[in-house]
Amino acid sequence: MKSICVFCGSRLGSKPIYRETAKSVGQLIAQQQLRLVYGGGNIGLMGVVADAVLEHGGEVVGVIPGHLQEKEVGHAGLTELHVVSTMHERKALMANLSDAFIALPGGFGTFEEFCEILTWAQLDLHRKPCGLLNVDGFYDPLLTLFDRAVDDGFLRPEYRSMVLTATDADELLMRMRAYKIDPHFPPLRKEGTELI
Repeated sequence: MKSICVFCGSRLGSKPIYRETAKSVGQLIAQQQLRLVYGGGNIGLMGVVADAVLEHGGEVVGVIPGHLQEKEVGHAGLTELHVVSTMHERKALMANLSDAFIALPGGFGTFEEFCEILTWAQLDLHRKPCGLLNVDGFYDPLLTLFDRAVDDGFLRPEYRSMVLTATDADELLMRMRAYKIDPHFPPLRKEGTELI
């Protein structure tokens, strides 16, 4: 695992713990000599994570759509900043540049990005670990929903097991490094098709 993608809010949230966690995640990424891949913004938790990685000597690659760059929310001090045309291009490039994915607290965009990358794993388009850092119980309702989807027959248990969770960033990264696909995982990808 060399590059880790972090999905998180473009706002700071209402509790200091969100900012503190984002800062500690950035520091940990740099200390473990991982490269951060993220949405390229200089605002909210996005900016906090990126700044923390940079402050501790790490590499940061941002991917931002042109329409957001024009609003001057792009981070000017990154190792690399890719400006793309659409949100779809942004997500595809972030996926290609990353070996693993973590979601910190955020809003609709964070939920959508994490659930889409999970869906790509379910479809066997990639086999990269996907984790939720469950800060202050933020993701408890989402995890309950995932469990309900299993109970009600909409989600297979082996797909539910793809969601790695922890309340501590160190622990989550350890779980991600140790991640192996469930041997009962039913691949849907046809042989010979490209992975994302």
